[in-house]
Amino acid sequence: MIREEFNEEEQRLNLDLLQERREAAAIREAIYKSKMEQYYNKKVRPAGFRPGEFVYQRNEASRVEDQGKLGPKWEGPYRVTEAFENDSYKLQTMKDKIVPRTWHAINLRKCYL
Repeated sequence: MIREEFNEEEQRLNLDLLQERREAAAIREAIYKSKMEQYYNKKVRPAGFRPGEFVYQRNEASRVEDQGKLGPKWEGPYRVTEAFENDSYKLQTMKDKIVPRTWHAINLRKCYL
């Protein structure tokens, strides 16, 4: 035997609990994402260069049109002359010629001479 008023009351209760379940799921998701972020950031090492160090710079595609994908990926070495706060660096060639623009640390690799 089914009672309609009991059924409506149960549906209202389930709808109230649905919002709480969504909030609990959102909290679990946020905790999971923060743990994944901590795990990832634990392995990341920031690349920092000081003035006077030698680096290679990533080769731009426009410079190696004739060689295509078989061309060299890195060129240099270059000397770091100035370091800025946002991980960008001013470079100088080995013949003391200043490179015209700044380079971000993503596009640089340490050179051991």
